[in-house]
Amino acid sequence: MKKERKGRVEGKMAFVTGGAQGLGKASAIMLAREGAKVTLADINEKGAAEVAAEINEECPGMAFAVGLDVTREDHWKDALAEADKAMGGINVLFNNAGIGGGTTIEDTDFETFKKVQAVDVDSVFLGCKYAIPYMVPHAPGSIINTSSIAGLIAGHNMAAYNAAKAGVWLLSKSVALHCAKRGYRIRSNSIHPTFIDTPILDGMARGMSKEELVRKLAKQVPLGIVGEPDDVAYCVLYLASDESKFITGAEIKIDGGISAM
Repeated sequence: MKKERKGRVEGKMAFVTGGAQGLGKASAIMLAREGAKVTLADINEKGAAEVAAEINEECPGMAFAVGLDVTREDHWKDALAEADKAMGGINVLFNNAGIGGGTTIEDTDFETFKKVQAVDVDSVFLGCKYAIPYMVPHAPGSIINTSSIAGLIAGHNMAAYNAAKAGVWLLSKSVALHCAKRGYRIRSNSIHPTFIDTPILDGMARGMSKEELVRKLAKQVPLGIVGEPDDVAYCVLYLASDESKFITGAEIKIDGGISAM
């Protein structure tokens, strides 16, 4: 008798921030294809709803959308409650929403610095703090936080972003140890992509065409290419699944070899 194939995250219930585009969209699609229900949360609620509709065309009833400003505590409480009701629980949290911004320490104004910290770090704090109580009853669970290779390797012109993404890196470890100590059976890990071909690259073009920018960035990567969204989504899928049940407090580099130099 042929055994029915189950998806790698069959029965999981995932909350994905920044789900309207880029890494959030790619990861949500992959999670749904592999059996998870997904709630796409984004400040662009219309965009999140469009992605959810796209997923539901292929995987009926598997995707939902909510509006979420990740810097606002009240928004987090409402969005998680809505997702919990829609999916019947939450046991995967993908804190993916983030922005770039600022340049050198002298040229970055304080408002920009604070905004980058709020979107990139405060959001992870709020997400973990308020999602964990929903995740405990549905354990085993997995928290996946998007840091960056820039959270491990500094640049002279990335003061705000370096600080924010390094914060995500160590916050992820603190959350991992907290959950382990409490016996929650919830893991927490950070992922560290380098240049990935998503809309965030558009803000880096500065007069160049997208093709020129991609060629320029690829020269900085030992593998000689810029990553694709699915390169990150496959890592998210692995961390969301029980295949990674013994991995917590880790940082996974998705950087084409940059950190090896």
